[in-house]
Amino acid sequence: MTGNYIPISSWAEDDRPREKMLSKGVTALSTNELLAILIRSGSGGESALDLSRRIMTDASNDLNTLARLSVSDFMNRYKGVGMAKAASIIAAMELGRRRALSTAREEPVLTTSRDLYDYLQPLIGDLDHEEFWVVTLSSACRIKSCDRLFSGGIESTIIDIRMIFRKVLESKACSIVIAHNHPSGNDRPSSHDITLTKKVQEAGRVLDITLLDHIVVCPNRYYSFADNGML
Repeated sequence: MTGNYIPISSWAEDDRPREKMLSKGVTALSTNELLAILIRSGSGGESALDLSRRIMTDASNDLNTLARLSVSDFMNRYKGVGMAKAASIIAAMELGRRRALSTAREEPVLTTSRDLYDYLQPLIGDLDHEEFWVVTLSSACRIKSCDRLFSGGIESTIIDIRMIFRKVLESKACSIVIAHNHPSGNDRPSSHDITLTKKVQEAGRVLDITLLDHIVVCPNRYYSFADNGML
């Protein structure tokens, strides 16, 4: 054994999530216990499980909030969490995000704003910067393409309407959905969002391509322009 790794046999009885996983299955573990397995060991008299509980409490027991932390966030906020532990946590969160994305892509028929949100949230819901995406759809509302067109903040980035419809025309889509995320968690559209939506809608009318919705994606909520009578 090297470093500060502590074998399971040395843990207190109630701090052995790995043994519990082996005997009862991974679904029997709490989120704190799963995180403790990634952390492996505590520091300064604090067990890995205690540290996991503290981290999850700080994240309001919300995995979406946890997923937005960076390596430096973990290292600066939690004594005993170095680069290796922080990287393990972030890698695990990314694996979960990719699994959710893979599952969403297995059923690419989108008929409601909730369908759209569930599809888009794994893509952009937990990012710390804004991205703008366009989803092109067939007449049966099956996804033909889904592409990131702009990154770095919608209001600080010039959105080229021509680029949006170039992608749409390439896919020979009947309709489109545009989407962007709000890292702040505030799902209300800005005046810039509203103006952009109107421009895309007007351009689509000229080309006989319907803008079905504009979705503002947040970690735990979303705003649909269509649902709110904005289209």
